[in-house]
Amino acid sequence: MSRDRIIARPGPAILGVALVVLAFSGSLLAAEKYDGVYGSGKLQLVLATGSPGELGLVEALSVAFARKADVTVKWKKAGTGSGLRLLKQKKIDLILAHDPAAEKAAVQEGWAARRELVGSNEFWIVGPVADPARIASAITADAALRKIAAKQARFFSRGESSGTHERELLIWKAAKISPSGAWYRPTKSFMKETLKRASDEQGYTITDNSTWLMEEASRRDLKVLFRGGPLLLNSYHALCRPGTDDHARTASRFIDFMVSPEGQAVVGEYGKARFGLPLYNDAARTKQ
Repeated sequence: MSRDRIIARPGPAILGVALVVLAFSGSLLAAEKYDGVYGSGKLQLVLATGSPGELGLVEALSVAFARKADVTVKWKKAGTGSGLRLLKQKKIDLILAHDPAAEKAAVQEGWAARRELVGSNEFWIVGPVADPARIASAITADAALRKIAAKQARFFSRGESSGTHERELLIWKAAKISPSGAWYRPTKSFMKETLKRASDEQGYTITDNSTWLMEEASRRDLKVLFRGGPLLLNSYHALCRPGTDDHARTASRFIDFMVSPEGQAVVGEYGKARFGLPLYNDAARTKQ
């Protein structure tokens, strides 16, 4: 009898189990996907944020902290709304957030701790160089949005519960307008993608100035048309999971580092060598 005739072929049941195992393994691998990994320490922290990760501030802070602690920091790209949900579900260890009302509620409800001011930047309203809604002549941010709505000029909204989107909604509320219609276009994307849509389709949007400085060279058909005022201040706070386990304690130590003189120097100098001015204000300047 030939050798291949005595080898049992796997039955349907065994094949089914194998496929389930493979599918489960694949889902685990997908769940462990991160947008940046910094350091090579034993303890692994997961930090969620949006633009500070995209622009490299998270990497700069994580690498500096990893020199002092036996940690690896994994960055998960998420807007503030999504990131806070992950923190509540205990799927991440800390977050850099920029939605003060949501942050305060999280601490008050007891599933987030610390809420330390790390730094800030500003929101700017950018749009086509021709400025069809004439927002450059506006006195306030809400007046600028009223002009856009009156003209029904294209406006691209993040539309995904990020801190930027929440601030946009706050300004619309101040303008006493509920935006809707073909001119108002949610992108459900992060800031760089939203700027690209505004550029490609010649519309307005609200962006943080740090992302704008990074993207300006490739967005020559857009221009900063309105800036300044209290509605456009964009402060970032660090929050972590409460608890006494190693991850919670180390996440709290990372926040201690962010607000220390060394960490604040990283924040206040970040981007200066490349752009001639820092992309973020440190906490002291934010409080001025």
